Amino acid sequence: MPRRSPVEDPIESREFKSVEDIDRAIAKLTRRIDELGKLDVEDAVLNNSGADDVVTSNIRETIREVFGTNSPEFREHRHIQIWAGPMQMGMSRRDVVLGTQAGQNQVKNILLGLIDRLKEKREDLAGGSASRPSAYFDQLNLHPRIADVARELFADGYHWEAVFAAAKALVNFVKERSGRHDLDGTTLVRAAFSKNGPALAFNALADQTDLDEQEGMMHLFEGAVMAIRNPGGHSFPEGSEQRAIEYISLLSLLAYRVQEAKRQPKK
Repeated sequence: MPRRSPVEDPIESREFKSVEDIDRAIAKLTRRIDELGKLDVEDAVLNNSGADDVVTSNIRETIREVFGTNSPEFREHRHIQIWAGPMQMGMSRRDVVLGTQAGQNQVKNILLGLIDRLKEKREDLAGGSASRPSAYFDQLNLHPRIADVARELFADGYHWEAVFAAAKALVNFVKERSGRHDLDGTTLVRAAFSKNGPALAFNALADQTDLDEQEGMMHLFEGAVMAIRNPGGHSFPEGSEQRAIEYISLLSLLAYRVQEAKRQPKK
């Protein structure tokens, strides 16, 4: 007798119980988009690094984890591949690279579509109420050095741990850009940003206006270290989720300024 095909379980759409659950789901899919964007397709294809297989596996598992094994979303995308266009025998490596790169963009759009679907669910669940800060965390265009360490903590509800992690990341970024790994805290930022022979300059230091800006930025970094990084090492401040995201936004701004600052020759 012919063998019967196994009968799949009925489709079950996941019911999210809270806005926070949806925010965590969005954060997970966003991390997969970040991984996809960082994938070096040429290295993966030409050197058979396997990095594309890892990213593909992570995407499939995240869709299953977020929506459920029997969800319509996972049923549709459980065999998702980083590929777009026809696939033929004997294709050149260059054609495989091009097909994989096209698939990279296609899969990104699929993930963005799933995120949009979650956002609709969040709006329905919130009943039209104003979005909480966690809902727009990934819309703030935070500096990658800040977003990478704060996103998951914030999404999991550890808002002030996220602030502390962002402050530590900022200090480490200053050490990296200034080359002053021997210093820390306020001593570090004063050496890095002093208007007198700084390691990093925010402008040409050509006149008093430039010097005033340089000194003012140095004091902003001092404040970030003294008021955010140092207290965070012992006890986290209290406050609303909104206030936490405001601190993280400030730290992100400072990280962008560090990135834009020019290294100065040693005297």
